[in-house]
Amino acid sequence: MSRRFRGESQHKVDTKGRVSIPASFRRVLEAGDPNWKNGDNPELVIVYGDHRRNYLECYTMEAIEEVDAKIDRMPRGSMERKALQRLFHGQSFPTTVDETGRLVLPAKLRNKIELDGEAFFIAAGDTFQIWKPETYETEEEAWQQELPDDVDPLSFLDGDMEV
Repeated sequence: MSRRFRGESQHKVDTKGRVSIPASFRRVLEAGDPNWKNGDNPELVIVYGDHRRNYLECYTMEAIEEVDAKIDRMPRGSMERKALQRLFHGQSFPTTVDETGRLVLPAKLRNKIELDGEAFFIAAGDTFQIWKPETYETEEEAWQQELPDDVDPLSFLDGDMEV
């Protein structure tokens, strides 16, 4: 079973904030939850903090534990540790996928990214993001314009980028 999210999709959000997770994402959440057993609902953590982000970042339990371990190695009381604790511990929402493969996004999280009728899911390796579709389109367009026309993104794999 893969431990990487792949792909993108768009799903309806109902008035109670319920949204279906792509089926392939659910399999990765199951694989990334050490406590998951067949028939259980996998757990995940949604990080919503950081005022510069206009999306929700969803972590498998293994991925968030990796982040927690890095935070724990930082000097106690340091500004960096406090900032990361606030983001990953305080401004996060632990949840489970329901029996029908949906997430229930509380109003606070939906309001943060102005999510209403539709949600856009996009894979980001060992996490996935939930965006308001129009916001994602705007951000993606801006990102594409930042890349020089003659750059082949595959060249980044070998570190051979020449700009």
